[in-house]
Amino acid sequence: DVVGSRLVGQPFSAPGYLWGRLSATVAVPYDGSASAGSNLGPLNPALLEAARARIAALRAADPAARGPVPADLVTASGSGLDPHVSPAAAEYQVARVARVRGLPAPAVRDVIRRHTRGRTLGVLGEPRVNVLEVNLELDAHDRTGASR
Repeated sequence: DVVGSRLVGQPFSAPGYLWGRLSATVAVPYDGSASAGSNLGPLNPALLEAARARIAALRAADPAARGPVPADLVTASGSGLDPHVSPAAAEYQVARVARVRGLPAPAVRDVIRRHTRGRTLGVLGEPRVNVLEVNLELDAHDRTGASR
């Protein structure tokens, strides 16, 4: 059964899931036919307001989370469809996901590590974590009681 795309982001909002980047598509989140950046510049008050709201939501979902919130958790990618987050963004969410799922944090980190890719050809881009792949493996763990 098809449950998502590894190439296009999807909305995850339940606390037991790794959350991805914000979508910049307006009418329907992660709508591939409407791919575009938000065109909000760094001085635009709407961008600052959206970032503050996302930070507040992240802090409310895990009040024990300390430290700065990674930028990719409060901003959309250029296409608005990015299926990845940075390793720092994934790590920021480990405690919440582990607590909600009743897993030890190292088990969640192991799942994240398995779905982390390095730079393309060793030099292009940044290391990234595929959000859908992590969430699918976490769901499989819930069904079987053991990680794949």
